[in-house]
Amino acid sequence: MPRRHCQSFYAILAAAFLSLAPITSIAAPPLPRPAPRPADFAFIDTSIENGSPLHWDFAPDGSILVSLQYDHERDSPNRAAGHWHFRLEGKPGSSHTLVFQNFLNVWNGTSGLPVDARTACLLSDDGHTWRSEKMELVEQRVRLRVTLGPTGSLYVARVEPYRLSDLEKLLARIRPHPLVALSVIGRTVEDRPLEIIRIGRESAPHRVFLRARAHPWEPGGNWVIEGLVAAVLADTPAARAHLDHVAYYILPLANKDGVARGRTRFNLRGVDLNRGWDKPPSPELCPENHALEQWLAAMNARGLRPHLALELHNDNNGKLHVSRPAVPQLATYLENMKRLEALLRQHTWFTEGSTGATNHNPGTLGSGWLERFGITAAVLEFNAHWIAGKQKAPLGADWQEFGRALPAVFTDYFPSRAAP
Repeated sequence: MPRRHCQSFYAILAAAFLSLAPITSIAAPPLPRPAPRPADFAFIDTSIENGSPLHWDFAPDGSILVSLQYDHERDSPNRAAGHWHFRLEGKPGSSHTLVFQNFLNVWNGTSGLPVDARTACLLSDDGHTWRSEKMELVEQRVRLRVTLGPTGSLYVARVEPYRLSDLEKLLARIRPHPLVALSVIGRTVEDRPLEIIRIGRESAPHRVFLRARAHPWEPGGNWVIEGLVAAVLADTPAARAHLDHVAYYILPLANKDGVARGRTRFNLRGVDLNRGWDKPPSPELCPENHALEQWLAAMNARGLRPHLALELHNDNNGKLHVSRPAVPQLATYLENMKRLEALLRQHTWFTEGSTGATNHNPGTLGSGWLERFGITAAVLEFNAHWIAGKQKAPLGADWQEFGRALPAVFTDYFPSRAAP
């Protein structure tokens, strides 16, 4: 088409368009106004070590709404949120009300709450010395509220934190001891080292394996290990005699990546490290469990299989979780667990008891190691809300006390003769 004809065509088209009735614009609804910010509040700092991922906002009444972030399981609807750890910054002498939400966890298709009326909030001025503050369930029991103050800046946590730096301090203290051997058995998803601590001699007649922190929010097991290590490495005749009898193999931080990132349950590829033990773990999806299984295979090949394995956790109840897979030695195993429970009651503040006769949770380390390797193994949970035997909310010192009493449990658990 000649250029002059193109110009005419476009002129006609423009005139026709301009002759149309104007299109009425649709007004967008106004954006909601942000709630007023309390004048004495400054910031919530989650950049601290083991700080929890969250976002925060203000409610119309001036309270601070803290929304936890879920972490999710791979190929599953399961999700978990329950860890909080941050630094609240405000003006000196100010008071603040915090309202926590996002506790509607999902496990195997069922919703549930990881908190209840006993849940406390832990507070610290310096991040190391902690105290407990009562919380209140509100709004159909799916939110938690706590008022802090008068204060200024505070560290706020669900349970007393145990961080990667705390483990490094422990390793530095015990590394020079002649009865301590440290070995790196593998790496996490983010390439952090996984250490096994051996305390005692390989030639000791009895071997105990302990693992803590498969779930990142659950530091109770780390504090128990701190107490145990202090007790067995004390320079006393009793401690030296005990290490002639028992050797310990300890994996202190199974989910280092989750702890570093302030997560709640899964590893960084969406795997629950206390599930899947009914089959060999994937080296790609859960290198943490794969490394542990390779270590166990090497121990078995050398005739050094653990005689007792305990997986240490926190939950809302605090029980010895005794599983019941269909294994030939089940009766002997159950008798051993009955004896272990009695000794825990005798030597520690443990009173919560064990799971019932119908309990079987396949895939846990306790169930999987018994079924696949014939190892006497169980999951020992510590109630994160309340210690029934002490009638108080738990702090790290309480769990350390438990750990210091464990050597007496294991001394009485094993007979004087060598274990098979």
